Amino acid sequence: MNKFEQPMTPHRIGTEGRGSLENFRARRRAFRALHEAGCFVIPNPWDVGSARYLQQLGFPAVATTSAGFAFSQGLPDSEGALTCERNLAYIADIAGAVDVPVNADFASGYGASPQDVADNVTRCIAAGVAGLSIEDATGDPSSPLYELPLAVERVRAAREAIDQSRADVLLTARAECFLVGHHDALRESVRRLQAFAEAGADVLFAPGPHDPTAIKALVDAVRPKPINVLVVRDSGLSVADIAALGVRRISVGGALALAAWTGFTRAAQKLKSEGSFAGLASLVSYADINGFFVTDYRTRQADGRRSAGSRS
Repeated sequence: MNKFEQPMTPHRIGTEGRGSLENFRARRRAFRALHEAGCFVIPNPWDVGSARYLQQLGFPAVATTSAGFAFSQGLPDSEGALTCERNLAYIADIAGAVDVPVNADFASGYGASPQDVADNVTRCIAAGVAGLSIEDATGDPSSPLYELPLAVERVRAAREAIDQSRADVLLTARAECFLVGHHDALRESVRRLQAFAEAGADVLFAPGPHDPTAIKALVDAVRPKPINVLVVRDSGLSVADIAALGVRRISVGGALALAAWTGFTRAAQKLKSEGSFAGLASLVSYADINGFFVTDYRTRQADGRRSAGSRS
């Protein structure tokens, strides 16, 4: 048995079937197929509950969010605070909790050298992912991007680690030019994404632009390989609008977590500053959310019993 195909995920009631070898193989096949035509939204849960709810809504895949998870742990969104071990545990939690493919936000691979990236990618694959992304950001404000030759070697190392695993995990390479304020972000993003495509990335990603012209330029630059577009605010574009530009995958990063934080912080601030409960108006009802989890929990229990029976 290929050790990379059987992930080490936390055990929970009802996870036996979704943690099976064939289940993870099927998820990886399904994830690759999603990128072959059309456009899909891959939302980003920050914990198991949000992941289960997004699956129930019918999204075909989910992606982790380093920002959303870090905030839930009282941490800033940085590799120094959210360590590789902590992120891997979160990734494994999400992969073990859902039946759909999971793409991991794996920051910059938690290492500067190509070998460090390869070693950590190997660990990420074992967490049960169908895909993972590697950034070219250094975390150093004085030199925020890896020089292109090293950035390419890091992508190539990730590619080789995936190939050696034989687990059919999709590799997304991210150019962080827009996010670090590069003076010619679009041109530099195109240069880097094309180089990453040549180095073996399956999916290309330059988070930041919301302008249709810039998005289309990125799509055309790496065609026929798929592009992921990040949407973290209401830019006026719909999913259909973005799909019409040739985008294959749309993620929302930490935006859903921020939506939750928005309601929480505004209600808490109003309660403290004004002694007002107005921030608790128009809430989703306890009965609705608890009812969802009651049904979901019973389903997982039944799945676990069926899985145990099929092995006996």
